[in-house]
Amino acid sequence: MGISPGLRGEVEFTVADADTARSLGSGSVEVLGTPRVLAWCEAASISALADTLPAGMTTVGMRVQLEHIAPSAIGAVIRVDSSLDKVEGRRLTFTVSAHEDGRLVAAGKVTRVVVNTDEYLSKLDRSHHL
Repeated sequence: MGISPGLRGEVEFTVADADTARSLGSGSVEVLGTPRVLAWCEAASISALADTLPAGMTTVGMRVQLEHIAPSAIGAVIRVDSSLDKVEGRRLTFTVSAHEDGRLVAAGKVTRVVVNTDEYLSKLDRSHHL
């Protein structure tokens, strides 16, 4: 695998009504919801791995440590950066941060694990999907 510390990813989103705490069920206010910030941090981490995983391989989320520090209104543009800090076998640890106009909105760590897609999916209990 061509995965080594220093890989970087960046994504940018505009906060929409569907991204709010109220819409996501994580609060009662019309501001960017923490679950969406978390999803965007994972998206930035996945983007850091673009074109580095062999065919048939993917990453899955394992651990997240996130501090959602400041609110963002509907219409705010949020830039999320991710940097791969540590590679321990198949375990990848990223430092992530989200900013709105240079103001820190959230920061933390995302850990993902490299897996063979077919082998991973074969572990599902298919009896619930019949």
